[in-house]
Amino acid sequence: MKDYSDYCLLKHNTFGMDVKARRFVEYDSEDELRMLIPTLRGDVLHIGGGSNLLFRGDYDGTVLHSGIKGISVEDEDEESILVRVGAGEVWDDFVEWAVAKGYGGVENLSLIPGEIGASAVQNIGAYGVEAKDVIVLVEAVELQSGQKRCFGTAECDYAYRQSIFKNQFKGKYAVTHVTYRLSKQPSLKLDYGNIRTMLEDKENITIADVRKAIIDIRNAKLPDPKVQGNAGSFFMNPIVCREKFLALQKDYPQMPFYDTDNGVKIPAGWMIEQCGWKGKSLGRAGVHDKQALVLVNLGGATSDEIIRLCDTICKDVFNKFGIDIHPEVNVI
Repeated sequence: MKDYSDYCLLKHNTFGMDVKARRFVEYDSEDELRMLIPTLRGDVLHIGGGSNLLFRGDYDGTVLHSGIKGISVEDEDEESILVRVGAGEVWDDFVEWAVAKGYGGVENLSLIPGEIGASAVQNIGAYGVEAKDVIVLVEAVELQSGQKRCFGTAECDYAYRQSIFKNQFKGKYAVTHVTYRLSKQPSLKLDYGNIRTMLEDKENITIADVRKAIIDIRNAKLPDPKVQGNAGSFFMNPIVCREKFLALQKDYPQMPFYDTDNGVKIPAGWMIEQCGWKGKSLGRAGVHDKQALVLVNLGGATSDEIIRLCDTICKDVFNKFGIDIHPEVNVI
């Protein structure tokens, strides 16, 4: 276990905010986490890779980080395999492992930043796939009692970028392991974004081909946080009722959209771009010039500058389209 006071969080948030935590603890097992719980005082924040956080200042509490590692096969049959993964494993390392083994289901989620625990909390998603599609069990420890609880997929109350861990149980549990069901006979999802176009010259497309295509797409349009501070997609894509969508489509026939079970999803990045924000900035906070969904730290930006840019963009999108867009990033 690592336990520090007055700890710099610069390397634990991809926006590059130079802030400190009063206490920072990284634990390597469930037992260490249980031992730690009685020592917790005041506010507690559990983080992963810090790719979905925007700190407004120093954190006057305890920041927890999981160092639980390991990938193990729990069960399998002719069609699928169950894989249990430690919450501290890097998400894309797991995707790389699965693709190398020929196990399908997570290849569309390639290169998403963060760790395994966050996949279950955030219900990460990209290119037509969400974590909930492959999660079968989430193991967690209650931060007040130290009791372990296992959540089946239905109990996690998953929705678009939502889970019970972000709502009813926010801040109450620490995820320790996640079990995924991967396919030995992968069914490729190629119709979201321009994946199919990237692979049009390929025959007998494999999950490895899909992973490479998505990595190429993401690298082409998303900035490297090591070079330019950002948190990836800053906004969630709004889902509107069909009536609202059809009314908008009359005015914007070229508007991209995706049908969902709950309505029609409209890309927030497209609307932001239509409002003229792509590549523009307010002070030291800007909108990425290749993907309008991404807000970037142009160098020395404060959290207030990034929030001011966010609020201005949200206002402009609502004024133009009558749609509220909301940050995916957690402001601390």
